[in-house]
Order: sequence, then C-alpha cells, then structure tokens
Amino acid sequence: MKCLNCWEYFECGREPGGVNIEELGVCPATNSDDFKGVNNGKCGGRFCWVVAGTFCKGEVQGTHAKKLKDCIDCPFLKYVNEEEGREFILNKPNQNKNHL
Repeated sequence: MKCLNCWEYFECGREPGGVNIEELGVCPATNSDDFKGVNNGKCGGRFCWVVAGTFCKGEVQGTHAKKLKDCIDCPFLKYVNEEEGREFILNKPNQNKNHL
C-alpha cells in the first residue's frame, strides 16, 4: 500500500515541480527533512499539521500550536491516523523534556 503525502492527497501542486509553485510557492511540508519518515511520509508529507507555513483553507498557516486545532478536523490527518493505527504520531516529541 502506498502512503499518500499531503500534496498527493490534496493535489495542491505545491511540491517541487508542481503546477502551483509559481503562484503559491513550494510548500514547507514537501522539503522538511526534520520530519522525514514520520508516519511513513516523505519529508513532512504525513506530518504536515506540525509544519509551519503550509497552505490550507486558502491561506498560509502559522505555527503548529496555532494550527493544530484546525488540523484535528482535517480529512488528511484522519486518513493518516487510520492508516498508521497505533503507530500514528500526532505531535512532535518534547525535546526539552527533563530526564531523571
């Protein structure tokens, strides 16, 4: 089974070489190596709800904290959640977590 990335699911054309990059620019989710492989995606393609600057609802979205509320209702997030099941990752790991 091929795991679709957000740009494939929505057919937004904002991936490198996409039809809408001249008008809208390349989406940060398509080139975010920080999230490569998360939820079995390419770059941030299956973790787009944590990538700032994605283009959803006709406008550029802000930070993860500001957009997560809207993303929870996104059909793509639900699609990834269903595909990944128990392995689904919703949030970035807390890198500032204190260890004893």
